[in-house]
Amino acid sequence: MKHYTVLKNECIDYLQVKENGIYVDATLGYAGDAKEILQRCKKGYLFAFDRDEQSVLYAQEVLEKIGTNFKIFHERFSKMEECLTSVGVNEVDGILFDLGVSSPQLDENRGFTFMRDEKLDMRMNTEDEKSAYDVVNEYSYEELKNIFYLYGEESKSPLIAKKIVEERKAKPIVTTLELVDIIKRSVGAKYFYDKHPERVIFQAIRIEVNEELQEIETALKRAISLLKPGGRLVVVTFHSLEDRLVKKIMKQYSEVDEMVKGLPTIPIEYQPLLKIITKKPILPNEEEIKANSRSKSAKLRVCEKEKEGKI
Repeated sequence: MKHYTVLKNECIDYLQVKENGIYVDATLGYAGDAKEILQRCKKGYLFAFDRDEQSVLYAQEVLEKIGTNFKIFHERFSKMEECLTSVGVNEVDGILFDLGVSSPQLDENRGFTFMRDEKLDMRMNTEDEKSAYDVVNEYSYEELKNIFYLYGEESKSPLIAKKIVEERKAKPIVTTLELVDIIKRSVGAKYFYDKHPERVIFQAIRIEVNEELQEIETALKRAISLLKPGGRLVVVTFHSLEDRLVKKIMKQYSEVDEMVKGLPTIPIEYQPLLKIITKKPILPNEEEIKANSRSKSAKLRVCEKEKEGKI
């Protein structure tokens, strides 16, 4: 199973894994990061989450070769607090999120890619009800236009949404390349080849299908609550919407409350929960980008819990 783990060394270094610590890999995937964590926390424990059953089955085999001190939840990462509480864990030493779609998901006929003809699907968890087919064929013009604007930041969203609604009246839009062709005809060949709007339209549909931004916001807040003082939250993002959301949440909980900002001594209850470790995001180097072109948009942000507290 070929999968490149982006910024792996940097993630593990910033996580500061202790031998007896408890860690969460919120985006298990094909266990690239999880392997490194498990090898380091030999007397500790690793909890991992993934919505993709195929990833869970593959990672289980990989991690069993290293140790038995781990547990995988086949669940959304927004459920991490409930899942950990169910096994008696209320705080952890570090949490890692590697957001985005894994290389195998892009490569294995799941409808995530616009490069090959596949059924419109895009579900991270194939047991979920809503797929890309449902979004493309059932959402109204207004709904499509809005998600293309919000999640794809595409200026031609009205034209693309209008064309999709027109085309599906004749017959359902079933495959990825059918959708790519509709996008091309809606914006014209010059704009299509200059700007490649299919990239952001597919991104927008994938985010909608998997409720990704809502999931990320919920999960990050729960992760902050779960961290022990001194524990670290490490997050890798792959597009500007994710990165802005991560940056906003880290900033929100690392600033002193406006009401007490001018005081010579800030009462403990008003001191921020977090300290930002990476003032600017860490980016992949040229060598990593050459080895894996999908890494070029990656950004790594890290914060540390300053005191006890929940959100």
